[in-house]
Amino acid sequence: MPVIPESAWKHSGFVADGLSGVCNGLEQPRKQQRSDLNGPVDNNNIPETKKVASFPSFVAVPGPCEPEDLIDGIIFAANYLGSTQLLSERNPSKNIRMMQAQEAVSRVKNSEGDAQTLTEVDLFISTQRIKVLNADTQETMMDHALRTISYIADIGNIVVLMARRRMPRSASQDCIETTPGAQEGKKQYKMICHVFESEDAQLIAQSIGQAFSVAYQEFLRANGINPEDLSQKEYSDIINTQEMYNDDLIHFSNSENCKELQLEKHKGEILGVVVVESGWGSILPTVILANMMNGGPAARSGKLSIGDQIMSINGTSLVGLPLATCQGIIKGLKNQTQVKLNIVSCPPVTTVLIKRPDLKYQLGFSVQNGIICSLMRGGIAERGGVRVGHRIIEINGQSVVATAHEKIVQALSNSVGEIHMKTMPAAMFRLLTGQETPLYI
Repeated sequence: MPVIPESAWKHSGFVADGLSGVCNGLEQPRKQQRSDLNGPVDNNNIPETKKVASFPSFVAVPGPCEPEDLIDGIIFAANYLGSTQLLSERNPSKNIRMMQAQEAVSRVKNSEGDAQTLTEVDLFISTQRIKVLNADTQETMMDHALRTISYIADIGNIVVLMARRRMPRSASQDCIETTPGAQEGKKQYKMICHVFESEDAQLIAQSIGQAFSVAYQEFLRANGINPEDLSQKEYSDIINTQEMYNDDLIHFSNSENCKELQLEKHKGEILGVVVVESGWGSILPTVILANMMNGGPAARSGKLSIGDQIMSINGTSLVGLPLATCQGIIKGLKNQTQVKLNIVSCPPVTTVLIKRPDLKYQLGFSVQNGIICSLMRGGIAERGGVRVGHRIIEINGQSVVATAHEKIVQALSNSVGEIHMKTMPAAMFRLLTGQETPLYI
């Protein structure tokens, strides 16, 4: 069941999803803006010269076609089975995308049953667009710009083509809040799924993946960039020479930072804490103490501080568990009178040090309104201590709490050498600045 690798378009930032979108419910700013520091700055107001550093790495995606043929366009014969519409998060995982593709196939087949009508079509694939033509009349049935394709999968002799719906500027009917008002509510978007049947299903999927690669290659050349100059090898060599900064394992292995605490509380009394995620990128992901209720057991003990990372509760490890699971474990302590905690004392602010020897090396993370939204595994940002879900508080000694999105992106994009940042979980920042009312558990 081969699937087109999302790195062929999404990770590179070539497609719109790589440069704009929402931040998985981490914060709800008035204006959604996101800039991918793997590639071009997503801001038309910032003048920028065409430099190798401004573009994400180019990785050639193998496929069955000659690049020249994809530029002109190629045609595959197929049967159109039907289309359906799904609700989806903006940037779901590859596994979720495959489940969505399978659901689309099931819906289309079930809607028609045994009386399903097959329409013979020609699938036109190029570096610009994907068109579906009626095989008999050659009339255009569908026409999607290549950049609007979010996913394509082949399942046996079935091809599923998933395209984003055009989003109006005003937030709108195409965007539905799954849990209105909830802190971790995630917006869902409408995705059109077209289902085809073809003996060449695998070749079709491979050709579309290759089309993304060739399209980016042509885009680079049009900007005077040799794709070979963006090879990953030199970047990998730089990565291999850098040590991990602010390594959690080193900090956590220091016995002075690790504590085992015994808290006393009344039966039926909540612990009186708010916990948030440590953020993707943490080597030992767990929950962080973000707030304590005045007069509650946690605050009364005098043993805990904001920023402490909770490793286990009453012998149950919290490392690697989802936030909701950790919250459930803490809520389950209500009828306990004694609680044993294993914590690692950590400051609420995380110190980050990114070593970027030259502008041509990508930083490897994206930012939306000061919040880190994605992180490239193994990049210099991850080695420097960057974590997804953290808000940037300071860059090179300068506070950016009240700084516009564009200026933050510009400062990071143009920084070279050692980049010092201070960050903290976005949820903790909102609590500490009074933007949210704490819900104690």
